Amino acid sequence: MPSHLPFTLSALREAYAAGTSPVDVIDEIFARLDLVNDPGIFIHLRDRESLRVEATALGAYNPDMPLWGIPFAAKDNIDVAGIETTAACPAYAYKPTKDAFVIANLRAAGALMIGKTNLDQFATGLVGVRTPYGAPLNAVDPEIVPGGSSGGSGVIVGHGIVTFSLGTDTAGSGRVPAALNNIVGLKPTLGAISASGVVPACRSTETVSIFALTVDDAYAAFEVARGFDPADAYSKPLAHEPLAAPTKPLRIGVPDATTIEFFGDTIQQAAFDRDVALLKAGGAEIEYVDFEPLYAIARMLYEGAWVAERYTVIEDLLKTDPGAIHPVTKQIITHAESMSAADAFRGMYRLAELKRAAEPMLDGVDLLCVPTIPTFYTVADLAVDPVTPNSNNGTYTNFVNLLDMCGIAVPTAPRSDSRPGSVTLLAGAGQDALIAAVARGFEADCARRMGATSHPIPTPAALPEQPSDQIELAVCGAHMTGLPLNWQLTDLGATFIRKTRTAPDYKFYALAGGPPARPGLVRAEGPDTGSVAVEVWSLPKTGFGTFMAGIPAPLGIGTIALSDGSVVKGFICEASGLKGATDITQLGDWRAFLAQEAVTA
Repeated sequence: MPSHLPFTLSALREAYAAGTSPVDVIDEIFARLDLVNDPGIFIHLRDRESLRVEATALGAYNPDMPLWGIPFAAKDNIDVAGIETTAACPAYAYKPTKDAFVIANLRAAGALMIGKTNLDQFATGLVGVRTPYGAPLNAVDPEIVPGGSSGGSGVIVGHGIVTFSLGTDTAGSGRVPAALNNIVGLKPTLGAISASGVVPACRSTETVSIFALTVDDAYAAFEVARGFDPADAYSKPLAHEPLAAPTKPLRIGVPDATTIEFFGDTIQQAAFDRDVALLKAGGAEIEYVDFEPLYAIARMLYEGAWVAERYTVIEDLLKTDPGAIHPVTKQIITHAESMSAADAFRGMYRLAELKRAAEPMLDGVDLLCVPTIPTFYTVADLAVDPVTPNSNNGTYTNFVNLLDMCGIAVPTAPRSDSRPGSVTLLAGAGQDALIAAVARGFEADCARRMGATSHPIPTPAALPEQPSDQIELAVCGAHMTGLPLNWQLTDLGATFIRKTRTAPDYKFYALAGGPPARPGLVRAEGPDTGSVAVEVWSLPKTGFGTFMAGIPAPLGIGTIALSDGSVVKGFICEASGLKGATDITQLGDWRAFLAQEAVTA
């Protein structure tokens, strides 16, 4: 087979349809491994002949099997039957008799498991060098750390030797190696991929993750890997969402100027500013937000009682063979020995408080965009200080799983110094398809190569537009955020979209009666009309009838023209309801009227 063939799903499927054999792919994998010559990538590389036998057993090309003949690798804390699982600690090793749930799903779809990759021991670290097996070398630049803890999984995909690989992600281990090796890192919603047969790090806040050269390949592997597993107490029966184009302009939150952090790396800052400008040029509304509540949550992952979850995994080994544990790993995890059960509860209470503090910001945006990493660190930097660079790598990753968010790290155009660009898109649980669809935009708009290969990123095919099950509704009074009737929206699952104004041809009234005080919006003609402040909310169609049933006369739902020329549904007032009303068109804002009334009361 051609040695220059990119190992993307589309390229391999075309090659297979044209007569290439999976045995040829196995031989090419070993040829590429010989060229790379990095013994630190794999802890266990499968025997070539056994892989050739497995590839031959696939038979004739079967396009109905979504991953037929597709090579992948798995982090060595994920069980593969008959191969030792070490979690990068030889003294911990055991030989499982069956595949992990996720491995079984992938193999059933025709995928070929090539080997078990190196990692930061017990998945504790974001640098990829805390391993007794010799750290893998970064695929793009061997002077830079490979990233961790899923270092080998990131590097093998970065070299284009397999189509995708499995990592795990608690604090960013499925995203940091992606940024450092110029590849995609998909960190799904917690519970979407079963953890049966996976050595845990922090069982309650982690997930299997996926690395790939493109967003579409990562998402295709995710669709096969996911699935409800009754044997995993943390598995969730989540809906499968196909990739589809967003149906509305998105409001995207980014760290504001006072809370964004690059640790002095002005080149990284310039690259991120460029990438945010791309989102804005694509129609997104950018909201600059205070990230301090998220940073406070991030600090809890290692400073709080969650480190005790890691302790439960190696507690017996600490007692019987403490010297088998990497010194830095041991230093981090044994911090749990100074904590009590009361500390764990205090941590849970504090996390709940911080989540509540972050809610207004998170509720006000559709997703977040952050730098995947704030800066780059070299292997030499880690030799001087093994802790600080690791902590800094988690700046934009450590809070994500504690908030039950999904995320995808996607490469962007190279920085001005040619190092890889990368951003991560984050959204609430279950929004995996949304963030993947947005991430594809960077593949369409950023000229770059895939990983460390010579292959340019292919332009992704256009996505179908998914029919919306939502109705956008403009509210201008007591249903706005923080006002007395807002609960009537939120209880029906409505989400805030944006603040805007109507077109400049409305009259605005404070109606007689109450409480609560209510406004009346009437479209009119003449010099005394104006533009009125509104909030646009997205309401599920299933709740729209319930909402309308509670609207009292003289109010109703009609069509509202907005200042940007678009139209949405919204509150209008019948002319008969204006008896005794006060014209407040000149104020143009219900909150301004309420403030005025409070002053005169």
